[in-house]
Amino acid sequence: MTLPGPLYIIGDIHGQFEKLTRLLRDAELIDDEFGWLGGAARLWFIGDFFDRGPGAIEAIDLVMRLQAEAADAGGQVEALLGNHEPLILAAQRFGETRTARSGTFLWSWRRNGGNDEDLARLTPKHAEWLSSLPAMALVDDLLLIHADATFYTSYGATIDAVNRALHDLLHSDDPPAWDRLLDQFGERKAFLDDDPDGAARAVQMLADFGGHQIIHGHTPISYVLRCFPEEVIEPLVYANGLCVNVDGGMYLDGPGFIYRPADGWVLHGPLPSRDTVASAEDDLSA
Repeated sequence: MTLPGPLYIIGDIHGQFEKLTRLLRDAELIDDEFGWLGGAARLWFIGDFFDRGPGAIEAIDLVMRLQAEAADAGGQVEALLGNHEPLILAAQRFGETRTARSGTFLWSWRRNGGNDEDLARLTPKHAEWLSSLPAMALVDDLLLIHADATFYTSYGATIDAVNRALHDLLHSDDPPAWDRLLDQFGERKAFLDDDPDGAARAVQMLADFGGHQIIHGHTPISYVLRCFPEEVIEPLVYANGLCVNVDGGMYLDGPGFIYRPADGWVLHGPLPSRDTVASAEDDLSA
């Protein structure tokens, strides 16, 4: 029996294609031509390829190609559904249809960092791949979800049920259902230590869906730690060790990182120069 290769996880990309490819090259998961080099390794993306950066289409083209190359080499490349995937899909599908909250689907996407060039380049093949991404996965007894939120339970009692429900929703022409999902995806920080119920919610999520630890993105670590994004070079483990946040805030000028849960190995991108850090500190104190 072939043993699975090591598991690597990378958080929210948000169009930061150059940072992504540098991390993957430095981790020796891709070569200089962006071909799969990871052999039997397993690489999971935690969601949010789009918005707030210029390279989202390039990123998903790369991931879609790496999926096939990794499978041929005995490895695996997979991705979760983030909230910015249904945001752009809703903008494409419903456009100027008004939402129950305010504005239109197109306005809501642009307000959240949408790039009109991404929308123009989004092909039916891209849309089908994105709308078929799982929302949850159990990998090596780790519960992988995009958002640090509990709304997943409203779509089913098991991982398979949640994934089927969201797959069906994203293949539907039901604006209110899409609007509800996007509103729910606004939830975050459900498991934080400064919330007296945070750890209990994490315990319940793991009891509902399995696993011994939740790994998520969605909320930049710098927002939680109240630090400069440039200082974030590793995951945030919290809620009595039940949760791991892997959103390094790459679009906020964080260097980004790749995380290997089995042994805690982390590889981060290049750090800013001392002059850049000093300038940021001056701006903060001004």
